Amino acid sequence: MTVSRRGLMAAAAVLPVLWRVEDAIAQGVQPKRGGTLNSIVNPEPPILHVGINNQAPTLIIGGKIFQGLLRYDAKLNPMPELAKSWEVSPDGLEYTFHLQENVKFHDGKPMTADDVVFSIMKFHMEVSPRARGVFARIKEGVAVNPTTVKFVLSEPFEPFLLMFDNTVSAIVPKHLFDGQDYRQAPAVQKPVGTGPFKFAEWQRGNFIRLERFDEYWKPGQPYLDAIIYRVVPDSQSRRLALESGQVQLTQSNDIEPFDVPQMRARPNLEVKTTGWEYMGPLMWMDFNHRVKPLDDVRVRRALTMAVNRDFIAQRLWFGIGKPATGPFHSATRFYDASAKAPAYNVEAAKKLLDEAGLKPNGQGVRFTIKHLSLPYGEVFTRLGEFLRQSFRQVGVDLQLESVDVGTWSQRTANWEFDTTINYLYQYGDPTLGVERSYVSTNIKKILFSNVAGYENPKVDDLFKQGRDAADPKVRQQVFSEVQKLLVEDVPLLWLMEMSFPTIYDKKLNNVITSGSGVHASFDDVFLA
Repeated sequence: MTVSRRGLMAAAAVLPVLWRVEDAIAQGVQPKRGGTLNSIVNPEPPILHVGINNQAPTLIIGGKIFQGLLRYDAKLNPMPELAKSWEVSPDGLEYTFHLQENVKFHDGKPMTADDVVFSIMKFHMEVSPRARGVFARIKEGVAVNPTTVKFVLSEPFEPFLLMFDNTVSAIVPKHLFDGQDYRQAPAVQKPVGTGPFKFAEWQRGNFIRLERFDEYWKPGQPYLDAIIYRVVPDSQSRRLALESGQVQLTQSNDIEPFDVPQMRARPNLEVKTTGWEYMGPLMWMDFNHRVKPLDDVRVRRALTMAVNRDFIAQRLWFGIGKPATGPFHSATRFYDASAKAPAYNVEAAKKLLDEAGLKPNGQGVRFTIKHLSLPYGEVFTRLGEFLRQSFRQVGVDLQLESVDVGTWSQRTANWEFDTTINYLYQYGDPTLGVERSYVSTNIKKILFSNVAGYENPKVDDLFKQGRDAADPKVRQQVFSEVQKLLVEDVPLLWLMEMSFPTIYDKKLNNVITSGSGVHASFDDVFLA
């Protein structure tokens, strides 16, 4: 087996990491040991175990508890994490990972190659619908020795190395899950990982506390003693907590977009929108194709043309993100800028609805549908109001329903909605993060699958071709074609390429050091 050129380049493309105090000093940085980082989580996650739950709050906090074999820079180049190096055979079928030594789980048990094989071949194959489709390509996964793992694919899979982030394929302890119902095992409620911080306490509705793991495998790290994530449902209270210094870090949906300009003006705060390159989040309105008249492409196209996506990006999100052009985030590989969803055009939308036989009644209403609002903050409430106004101008009555996070998750997964808002991570490659929303084989009662119920055999076939092709040029051709088909069918109303603000006190160092930003382990974060 030989080391591929890509593998060598990837292993070398490592961002500066503060492995030891001596290394940091050599870089002109003096890390400070100790202190507690206070942050916010919004909304409160149902559980903290990555894989069992993949909602954003779980991934952010769970990213401190769990680690993957690799992490990724802003250009999606893989970097070492639990794997210190890796090799890819010239035929692209064999991947060999050499693991870090002396890695322990939080219960003191050593992490070995057996845990890695179990995590990939069994745990994530069972609990993760998205990972299952990729890992099903692994013909054989073996522990060569305690610190070496080899995966043999049944056929080449070009984006395979993008599958090993902590948010996608966290390494879990085999001894706590093997032989049990993975979703009901005791370790789900009290997660045990290899990360720099271990689960300590959770007062529901109040806070989640993580403590420093003293046997962490990187010498001298982490620098922080603890991280406390405070549950603060009210948006203005979250803002005041940041402004007053009660918390030193907010991320994702914590601070409403309309408050970000004021945060930028504060001299003690830093505002970053980087660190989401690996995720590539895209927001859309789900149309339930089982509900008439949403099964009519003319109706979906008309509703798309009724919405001013520029207004959403600039006036509701204050420029934090940009209008979506179609089903691919522009940071996702094989994005084709020429495949564009229907543009904003109210009169053309009305004409399409007329052609569909949906004439306005005496009150000017063509039909009524319900909208299940996404309960992720006030800005999504404002988005619902804007969409209601947008649809009203073409004669469609959108009735808003407000629910809590658990109810939204359950109803969306069970297809109990007419329309709703969702945003999914695309993970850098269409096979990894786009395909799941459109292929008919993924029409399941599972959150973040094809809950819309969209079916097109040609789209299914193209995604399969792109999945199977080893040549990037062939994949580009196939995925350009699939994008053009999707913008013709408009199965969803693509709204915005999201870019969340990470806002933190300038005394906090090393917050964004990779393409996964605040989802990273924070082992090198410190308070000056």
